[in-house]
Amino acid sequence: MNRYERPSYGGEARVRYLDGDFQVLGPGSYVRCAVTGVEIPLDEVKYWSVKRQEAYATPAAALRRFQETGSV
Repeated sequence: MNRYERPSYGGEARVRYLDGDFQVLGPGSYVRCAVTGVEIPLDEVKYWSVKRQEAYATPAAALRRFQETGSV
């Protein structure tokens, strides 16, 4: 997502996570961390799993998911 493509509507977005990028499939301004449930604004999404198709708020959250499942 381009840094200048800030959605002006609220709600949770539907997102497809790709290698090194993600694609917004449905309108929204944030996604939820799969581990903590915290809202992550789309322009701040930095950590996700392509295989599991989920976002993480922090590197610690991604590590926790890896420890729980054996894969990120």
